[in-house]
Amino acid sequence: MKEHPISIKQFGQRAVLLEWPNQVNEAILSEILGFTDCFKKLGKADWEMSVAYNSLTMVNTKSDIDFDAVQNEINECLGSIDKSKKRLKRTLWKLPVCYDPEFAIDLAEVSQVLALSQEELIRFHTSNQYTVYGIGFLPGFMYLGGLPEQLEIPRRKEPRLHVNKGSVGLAGKQTGIYPQDSPGGWNIIGSCPTPIFNPKAEEPCFVKVGDRIQFVEISRAEYDLKRIESEVGIYQPEKIALDA
Repeated sequence: MKEHPISIKQFGQRAVLLEWPNQVNEAILSEILGFTDCFKKLGKADWEMSVAYNSLTMVNTKSDIDFDAVQNEINECLGSIDKSKKRLKRTLWKLPVCYDPEFAIDLAEVSQVLALSQEELIRFHTSNQYTVYGIGFLPGFMYLGGLPEQLEIPRRKEPRLHVNKGSVGLAGKQTGIYPQDSPGGWNIIGSCPTPIFNPKAEEPCFVKVGDRIQFVEISRAEYDLKRIESEVGIYQPEKIALDA
């Protein structure tokens, strides 16, 4: 059964928006994922679901919806979730990051603002495991929660028109990886050679909401090697199954 108050709203002719309390909370995320698992088991193949921190957007890809009927199905599913069955399969991904000055274009400035040495900043960034609370903005862009307080820093006042694919950034209470070249306003402190999004792959984004990410510092030489391995398709990121 659900543990938090939930708002259910019609979101256009084909969509429904579910909102949990406005918190970055793993218990809420587990409840959202437990609901999506339950709803999918009802055979609802026509629905696409997008999780973002404390909300779930459900879009029917085939037809307009009868909101009252869908709301009843949602409430029935919410009421039937067994807490013991909310332990979903999750993965810890260990992703390499190079903090070389060529890539870490904001590292010196961020270190100064946070009153940390660059070595301390990197140690804080790599010593933590981050939960994937959402994937969006760009295909494969992970919103990672759980940033140490010591690394919290506002977005850049002036976003860049171009941020390189693989750039690792900090913004507010979050860290993340740009999965492709794009504009962006995060503070760039490194680069990850692992492709996060591949439209040609059977699963374009190998990371799922609810997974965890841990960054591993690598040298520039290791970065160049892993980038080549990724380009030829032989590099596989390290993964550990978690008891979620």
